Amino acid sequence: MQPRNLDLDRDKGLTVEWEDGVTSFYPIALLRRMSPSAEQRELRKEIKRNPLTVLPTAGASQGPLRATNAELVGNYAIRITFSDGHRTGIFSWDYLRKIDPAQSNAG
Repeated sequence: MQPRNLDLDRDKGLTVEWEDGVTSFYPIALLRRMSPSAEQRELRKEIKRNPLTVLPTAGASQGPLRATNAELVGNYAIRITFSDGHRTGIFSWDYLRKIDPAQSNAG
């Protein structure tokens, strides 16, 4: 499934209009938490195993989390850079559909 339109509000989130007419909204905090980077995948696994896991604070920035940049990766994904410095997650279109908050399966 390909997006028809992408709209990134750097303070609020990413809106994706899909080819099938569905519109999805991904808040910035959700995108950061669900980053598909290896580091974030491991952190999510650890939190599932141990809910008392201490979250890393390295790279924490002043003020609220926001997107500072976004770039298309080929014609299959988007890479978002966050204000805390994280930029290694590449969000494929398939992955974004999978974590769509309206589908209630993210997390």
